[in-house]
Amino acid sequence: MTRRFNAFFFGLLTVSAVCFAVQDGAAIPDDDEIRQILVNRIDEQKRSVGIVVGVVEPGGRRVVAHGQLATDDPTEVDGDTVYEIGSITKVFTAILLADLAGEGALELETPVQRLLGPDVSVPTRVGAEITLLHLTTHSSGLPRMPNNFRPADAGNPYADYTVAQLYEFLASHELGRDIGEMVEYSNLGTGLLGHALALSQETDYESLVSERLLEPLGMSDTSITLSPSQRERLAIGHSVQLRRVANWDLPTLAGAGALRSTVNDMLTFAEANLGLRESPLQEEMAETHQSRRDFPAPGMRIGLGWVIRGGHGRDLHWHNGGTGGYRSFLGFDLESRTGVVVLSNSGDSVDDLGFHLLDSRYRLVVPPALRTAVEVDPATYDDYAGRYRLTEELVFTVTRQGDRLFVQLTDQPRFEVFPESETKFFLRVVDAQITFGRGEDGAVDHLVLHQNDMDQRADRLAGPD
Repeated sequence: MTRRFNAFFFGLLTVSAVCFAVQDGAAIPDDDEIRQILVNRIDEQKRSVGIVVGVVEPGGRRVVAHGQLATDDPTEVDGDTVYEIGSITKVFTAILLADLAGEGALELETPVQRLLGPDVSVPTRVGAEITLLHLTTHSSGLPRMPNNFRPADAGNPYADYTVAQLYEFLASHELGRDIGEMVEYSNLGTGLLGHALALSQETDYESLVSERLLEPLGMSDTSITLSPSQRERLAIGHSVQLRRVANWDLPTLAGAGALRSTVNDMLTFAEANLGLRESPLQEEMAETHQSRRDFPAPGMRIGLGWVIRGGHGRDLHWHNGGTGGYRSFLGFDLESRTGVVVLSNSGDSVDDLGFHLLDSRYRLVVPPALRTAVEVDPATYDDYAGRYRLTEELVFTVTRQGDRLFVQLTDQPRFEVFPESETKFFLRVVDAQITFGRGEDGAVDHLVLHQNDMDQRADRLAGPD
């Protein structure tokens, strides 16, 4: 159930969609109402530095923005401001797959092994092979991230992950369940898909997506490599505490989340998906919209890349994104032909805002209460240092470094936690807390992760820390 920890670590996608149903109302708010929401979110709640919202309807498009490029740069954001869009990249990768399949260059059921060649070994199970369809529907059986993903720089974690490391992981990995058995979100899987598609066309991912999607759609402000003009318009990423953070680079797993874009370009993309703009990719986009599998979240299904949320008599196609200092949302209703784009330059999720604008029956999420660290004796941390099993595959490692305490989940970077008391700690990168508990003998024998209105226990493992 690693999906539940996506917001905690680097996943580029948070599919929990924490919104609540209220009164009827599906009309997209007017500009003044949207602007007031952004003012509250930025000026009062301090949840971002600059947010741009784009709305597309049969009658046209509109853009509402509030905030600035950075805490120390008062330049106002607008429809041409550049943001990292993270995992929204995955739907571009899915459309690439549909496009290449449509022209007969490959098939959805083509094993990815055939695109990588005989020198690369892709894991199989009971005679079955991982296909391109498995990768784009997150049903390949591959984990969320490879176990040899150990970034040298937690601020730019994907930058040093190489193709050689990817191939090394594939050759050594044993699938823990049957291929196609279930859907489990995988950055690795979609990154592998983008790499394999580019390899099959003897090019790189950026060139492939540019030539086959961005140029035909007229999306001149969407890219991985930024032009000088785009760099001038780039919103600076910020943590949830509104501190500057580095941009992310994904050279090997680009298909999972490397694209940068603007609201104006993303509205063009939404219009093409809704059939409001003529596009040579209309049939390919329609192919990606078709529901393929149930997604492991209530009311969710998955097409090719797109997540489909059912509720209130409507199906909303959507995807979100999250890199170190950015959050993004793109969603639309094919029946009403309306869509919403939200781009923000902080680590605070905008999913609730995107769904609320599409349908007010999804409530805006109330931000978590501000937490204050207290002073405790750092010697207490020695009692907590150790390993705690959360699931069969996920283990928390707790370490002390001087007067600081850190937690690290399997195959993820470590994060500092801050004390609210001698036993309860909180993270500043996400709304999550950890409480340490003792057994009858007084020794620390478990921790409890508090996140997304859930309490999940992890028992301490015996042996050396």
